[in-house]
Order: sequence, then structure tokens, then C-alpha cells
Amino acid sequence: MKKWVSFIVFGLLVMLLAACNNENTEPTEENSDTEASGDQVVLKMASWSFGTEGDENINRLMLEAFMEEYPDIKVEIDESIGDPWEESLAAAASASNMPDVFSITNVPTGVANDWMLDVKPYLEEDEEFASLPDSVVEAITMGDQIYAIPASQHMLGYYVNKDLFENANLDVPELGMDLDAFNEAVRNVTNINQGIIGLNQTFSIIDWYPAAANEELGWYTFNEEGYHLDSNEFINGIDFSLGINSNGYAYEALTDDQKANFNGEDSNEVWFNQGIGIRWDGTWAISGLGEQSDFEWDFIGIPGERNLITHDYYGISSSTEHPEEAYLLAKWMGFGKDGYLKRLAIAEESETITIDRLPLTTDQEVIDAYFADVDLPGLEKAFENIDNAVVEPFKTTPGYGQSRWEAATGVEIGDEANASIGTLLENAVTGDINYENYAQQVNDLANSKYQEALEALEN
Repeated sequence: MKKWVSFIVFGLLVMLLAACNNENTEPTEENSDTEASGDQVVLKMASWSFGTEGDENINRLMLEAFMEEYPDIKVEIDESIGDPWEESLAAAASASNMPDVFSITNVPTGVANDWMLDVKPYLEEDEEFASLPDSVVEAITMGDQIYAIPASQHMLGYYVNKDLFENANLDVPELGMDLDAFNEAVRNVTNINQGIIGLNQTFSIIDWYPAAANEELGWYTFNEEGYHLDSNEFINGIDFSLGINSNGYAYEALTDDQKANFNGEDSNEVWFNQGIGIRWDGTWAISGLGEQSDFEWDFIGIPGERNLITHDYYGISSSTEHPEEAYLLAKWMGFGKDGYLKRLAIAEESETITIDRLPLTTDQEVIDAYFADVDLPGLEKAFENIDNAVVEPFKTTPGYGQSRWEAATGVEIGDEANASIGTLLENAVTGDINYENYAQQVNDLANSKYQEALEALEN
């Protein structure tokens, strides 16, 4: 009996020592990860906006802030997705290895390939969805479904060198001016012999002109009926561009001998050296313009009462196992109020980070916070009318790439026996061809490419 009791006591001592030893042992990395994750949901996210690991990248910092805000969600950057972006996503989809949230270059492509989840049920239950501009909601709605979550927003349009006009005793162009006033400003400020010119380039005019001339038309004439490239508005836009180019009012259209009068190697340098009166650009350029311009400038949009906006989008994988958490992440990084205010706070605390995007929401607190740091009266006024803005349709319109640039016209231009739409239009605004001779043909071709892509999407 004594031996049996001793054996039991010895066994208990061994078990006690083992337990104490386990309590004092540091967990391995594998155990630590497991314990740290607990019930954590792990999401993978892919975006071209994350830059290089180790850099002070605002979107990487936003992910860290998200995980602090939602400690039950862990986000990993999917570095396997890269250029060419769509091909990379296609390869991931084929391998059943799609990231839960991803940037998307073309929404119709993602929908056609069944990469993206219909997020309309989540948006409709979200009160912040009502704060998105009407123009944005219309752009992302496809029939009765919504697949894209707005990730960032930029406004496109013109910036004016106010000093250049004032020094020439000319009226400074302002937001809302009409087409004639814009044309007059470009012409009047130009003085090639003194190294001053009206515009940096005219390439964008044929895209925005129809919307400025007719409120029923959108970017590149596109509306719910399709394209109207045989309309008076589009033809007038080409003539408008041709007039500026042929009369030497745009820097990019000048000869090398004429450019020699200007202070700079390209239009960007010429602008900063006060040689360009009106510059086409997006609001992503604001921080750079502010840092390098030593003159007074402002945003004036495009002629008329409408403005132009463009977006990046996130998709949520149709195969994700955590759609609600993925939606939270996409919203935080994109249109969400809390996420954008955090983005502003991160930029304010940093010496190197600047805000490179406009708010997506129309929430007044967010807008006030943004414009507290961005002193551009023209841009602030333009933002007031964002519900009526024209959305650049490249990422959301089926077949847009074909309809705007890539489709072969069958027209011989120069060395090209079968010039693309893009080439034909370029030659029209330089005066090498008469666009009216091809207007009906181009319009039919653009609409056929749109219909083909639309039918493929519906099927």
C-alpha cells in the first residue's frame, strides 16, 4: 500500500511539474499566430495603391488603422496580384485564389468573369450609402445590381494661372464660364513670342465638350441611349480643338521652333515657369501644384455648369467566405466617413503624406475637414454641384475601350491601312482628315462595340 501511494504521489508531482513547465514556456511563432488570431477573420486585399513595403504609404497605414478599429479582422496584402492587373486577377480566379477585396480596372470585365459579388444588399442597408453623390450611384449601378464599391474620387478639369491673366490685364477665367469665354481666354492670353500660351493640350476637349454643350450628353457623348458621335456637339468639339491647335493656342500642338520660345522642356515645366495660362489635369495633382507653383492659381473645371469626376473601384470576390467583413474593409478604404477622416488624420500627422483624393461622401463634416487644408475656392464650389457631375465612363461602361480607342475603322490614315477610332480622332483634331466624312461610320462602330459588350455581359 505504501508503495502504491508513493507511486501516485510521484505521478502527481510529475504532472504538476509538467504543467508548471508549460506555463513558463514562451509560445512558438506558430502558436503565437494561432493564439493571436483566435476567432479573427483573415482577409486578403490586392490594390495597386499599396506601393512598396517599408515605404510610408498611406494605404498601408490605413490598413493598420482598420485592424485597430476592427481587431477581429486581420488583413493581408496580396502581393501576387500585379501588372498586367486583369490578367493577374484572371490567373488568381482560375486557381481559386482570389483576394477577398481587390482594385478593379474595368468593372464589366470583373462582372462578366464572375469575379465580383453583388454588394447592393450591403449598400442598401448602410446609411452612409445615401451620402454618395447621385452621379456616383448611377455610375456603379448595372441593372438591378451593384458590383463596384467606390474606392477614390478625383475631379477632372482646368487650373488657371491667375497671375498670368492679371499681369496681362485680362479677366481671370472662373468656374462656370461658358464655352465662348473659355475660348476667348485661351486666345487672349497667348503670346508665343513672349513664351506664353493658353492651354497645355487639347486631347481631352472632344471628351468633355459634348457634356458642356448639351446637358443631355455625357463624357464622349455617352448616355443611356449609347454614343452620339455624329451629333453637332461632338463635331463642334472636334472643330473647337482643331481651331485651338491650328492657331497655335496649345503648347503640345506647337512646332519645335515655337516651343523654343518657352522656358521649359515640356508642358509641365512651362506651366511651373508661368508660360501656360490654363492647364488640364486631375485633382490628384493638387499637392504637386501647391508645392511647386509660386504664383496664384485655382481650379476652374470645364465650361458650363457641370463638372467631371473619375473613380477607382473595389470589387469583393464572389468566392469570399467573409463578405460582411470584406465590405467593411472596402468601405473603410473607400467611401466610408470614418475611414476618410482617419485618412485625413494620418496625412496631418505625417510630414511626407498628402491627400491625393477627394471625399466620396457628401457628408458635410468630411467635406469641411478636407477643405480646411485645401484652399481652392473653385474646387470647393465645384464640389457643391457634384450630384450633377459627369462621370468618366472608362471603368464602368461595357466596351468603352473599343468604342473610344481600339476598334478598327477600316479607314486608311497615313501608314495605317485600318486605323483605330483613337487614331482617326487624333487626326481629326489636327486637321489631317475631315471628321464629318466619317462621323456616321464612327458612331455606328462605337455603338456596335458597346452593344456587343453589353450583350456579352447580360449573357
